Amino acid sequence: MSKAKTGKCEECGKNYEDIKDVCGHCGYSAHGAFMMAEQDPFWKCGGCGRTVQTKTPPKKCPGCGEVCDFKNVTCYEPECGGPGNIDQKL
Repeated sequence: MSKAKTGKCEECGKNYEDIKDVCGHCGYSAHGAFMMAEQDPFWKCGGCGRTVQTKTPPKKCPGCGEVCDFKNVTCYEPECGGPGNIDQKL
């Protein structure tokens, strides 16, 4: 679960607590700031396709139990929902 950011937005200077126009799912605001605190990235197993969310990819996949290559599939752009979401194009 992500936490709301605290402090001031670097783009508009408003306190994050005062900005009301925010997507409840991803935390993206119409003025361009992501309001949610940073989350761990998503990793997709190159073998079975299982996705896990953790700071670093696991040594063995929890899905297939194999030592697989993991690809970072975290969304980093507003078009795919921003932080906290998986980029479906990857």
